[in-house]
Amino acid sequence: MSDLLSAFLHLLLLFKLVAPVTFRHHRYDDLVRTLYKVHNQCPYITQIYSIGRSVKGRHLYVLEFSDYPGIHEPLEPEVKYVGNMHGDEVLGRELLLQLSEFLCEEFQNQNQRIMRLIQETRIHILPSMNPDGYEAAATQGPNIPEYLVGRNNANKVDLNRNFPDLNTYFYYNEKHGGPNHHLPLPNNWESQVEPETKAVIHWMRSFNFVLSANLHGGAVVANYPYDKSPGHRFRNPHRTTNSPTPDDKLFRKLAKVYSYAHGWMHQGWNCGDYFPDGITNGASWYSLSKGMQDFNYLHTNCFEITLELSCNKFPRQEELQREWLGNREALIQFLEQVHQGIKGMVLDENHHNLTGAVISVHGINHDVTAGERGDYFRLLLPGTYTVTATAPGFDPQTENVIVHPGRPTLVNFYLKRSIAPVNPLRKAPGGGQGGRMQAQLRITKKKDGARKQPHRGPG
Repeated sequence: MSDLLSAFLHLLLLFKLVAPVTFRHHRYDDLVRTLYKVHNQCPYITQIYSIGRSVKGRHLYVLEFSDYPGIHEPLEPEVKYVGNMHGDEVLGRELLLQLSEFLCEEFQNQNQRIMRLIQETRIHILPSMNPDGYEAAATQGPNIPEYLVGRNNANKVDLNRNFPDLNTYFYYNEKHGGPNHHLPLPNNWESQVEPETKAVIHWMRSFNFVLSANLHGGAVVANYPYDKSPGHRFRNPHRTTNSPTPDDKLFRKLAKVYSYAHGWMHQGWNCGDYFPDGITNGASWYSLSKGMQDFNYLHTNCFEITLELSCNKFPRQEELQREWLGNREALIQFLEQVHQGIKGMVLDENHHNLTGAVISVHGINHDVTAGERGDYFRLLLPGTYTVTATAPGFDPQTENVIVHPGRPTLVNFYLKRSIAPVNPLRKAPGGGQGGRMQAQLRITKKKDGARKQPHRGPG
């Protein structure tokens, strides 16, 4: 009997040490406690930092996962999730807290897939961009049908209509010539946006993010840019205009990855709407101006989609477990999509980084730039490309590149100095001090009859 009693007490102790997964709504203080609980449980692969404060002074906390938290490792891509931009759309907030606990626990359990993801990716999770709006919605609760309570921030501003409008500049440049990436902001932009928006913009400019998703509610569909059509009009189900980006095929693939990994999004019929494959171009659904996903694409290196995840914006607590199980695999698969296309370094003859590299794809009118460490990341579908690297003051170098499905192709360039005049430098994304020199990569899509390898994913 003593052996049985000892075994029973041992099992009881184990159950006490391993807290059961609970599915409940988290007010602001609960959210902060949950983030710190995860950090304390996994201190060597996480860090918590604040990107700013809300109108009412609440911190906008981010939980980072990395094998070297707080450090950008060259050639390791940065990816982010943003939840609860609309305070009354709460499912994304709860899913990101569940995801944080899941990543920590599975890393500790030596889940090889999760360990590889954290070792090869720097993941940033912002569970709530609008904590003030959430508190207003949570005070009301899910039972009172006041549809828009808490949607906006404390100043009653819709944060997804609050980013500088760069689409108008891009559409003009597309017709008349001009930059197609990293479009500049107005000099007075900080005075025109809300504190939460300002904090997120500075966050975007401080990290060289490659991939992102913004989690919303009120529908079930993966929405990809552009959100704003060239002839912008407000939502009208009878008058919609498809507004594809130059990377439309890639965005469609990213959206399908989430939709088909989701429990039911890919079925199309949800919440009284029908979206083939569970995806939609934003402007094709309805056009909106000053949204965050278009801003990501036009001002930074980041490819962002918007995930509408629930018919009910404030699901009941008993629905949260089903929603987590329906989204868990999709959340992991989407993070893994950052590992495709090409990446590399641009170096001079002495193997010094040429910081500020610009990567251009002929036939895809959108460029990306390298971060302050000189590494670049360009998401591309499988295919054959001709890649040319150029830099002011250096001779160009060209390489033929095959992009395979599944893993990125490493393409480094070693440029020789020329006598060409050097243009003024542009500050590289990723914050901090820039390097000595701005480089430019030009990727020219190969026009000959080379066979493409079919890309993965449904459709």
